[in-house]
Amino acid sequence: MGELTKRIIGNVEHAIVGKRKQLVLSMVAWLSGGHILLEDVPGVAKTMLARAMAKSLGCKFKRVQCTPDLLPTDVTGTSIFNQKTSEFEFRPGPVFTQVLLADEINRATPRTQASLLEAMAEGRVTVDGTTHTLEKPFLVIATQNPVDHEGTFPLPEAQLDRFLMRFNLGYPSMEEEMRMLDLLQFGHPVDSLQSVASAKELLESQTEIRKVHVDPRVRQYILQIISQTRSHEDLALGGSPRATIALFRCSQAMAAIRGRGFVQPDDVKKIISPVLNHRLILRPESRLRQVTTESVVDEIIGDIAVPTIEAK
Repeated sequence: MGELTKRIIGNVEHAIVGKRKQLVLSMVAWLSGGHILLEDVPGVAKTMLARAMAKSLGCKFKRVQCTPDLLPTDVTGTSIFNQKTSEFEFRPGPVFTQVLLADEINRATPRTQASLLEAMAEGRVTVDGTTHTLEKPFLVIATQNPVDHEGTFPLPEAQLDRFLMRFNLGYPSMEEEMRMLDLLQFGHPVDSLQSVASAKELLESQTEIRKVHVDPRVRQYILQIISQTRSHEDLALGGSPRATIALFRCSQAMAAIRGRGFVQPDDVKKIISPVLNHRLILRPESRLRQVTTESVVDEIIGDIAVPTIEAK
């Protein structure tokens, strides 16, 4: 598992500079079978990250540019009448791929945003009463700009909860940006990327991470964290049972990536912020006091005793 991840991340880093932490989180999400929400300003390689990940695994990639006039059928596909056969034929939409980039998802209307829910949750799409199964592995990488809110439709809490992780990429350092200019001088490096693994290998790895051992004390640690979010004075809404499962699965994936067959509390800490932050809702008075979900999560982790786990 660790060798596969190193291969993929090393390949992606030929095109994406200085984003090792985010690449590891992306691999954790993919191995856990979840979806990613990238929230960052324009021009920090969100689209390139999605393309590079897809190319590294030889997976099909499609992009949807979300706009207010985008219809649900523009995403899922529609049935068109064929005059030659006098029958309706289904024309699949861009969701029928393996890596789907939903660019600026918050610019699409709630109805169109909701058209992705079934695909994200169940790996299938229902059009005109007929259910179509999507090819595995299936990953949605959605992006949104946290700065420009004019003409946008913020994702509701229920839909945010469908994303396994939310994180940002951030600006590169001067040294990283200098290297980026060198790479881009004669063309974009993502265009020359070759696949270094197969979709079959990824699917096998998704099955393997379920076998990573999670000690009862670590399970209790995860449950304590989620329970504390539900009773914290600064939070109007804590983590759902889906958040508990997400934390559990991502901890297994992180342990596997780090070359272990068992989960340590440190694995939970590594992924807790991107897994939980978008699922928690602050009270209005807490927002006024400049409290953030990140600070609340850090406070909760600091209050809970960390169990000691030894190798099996």
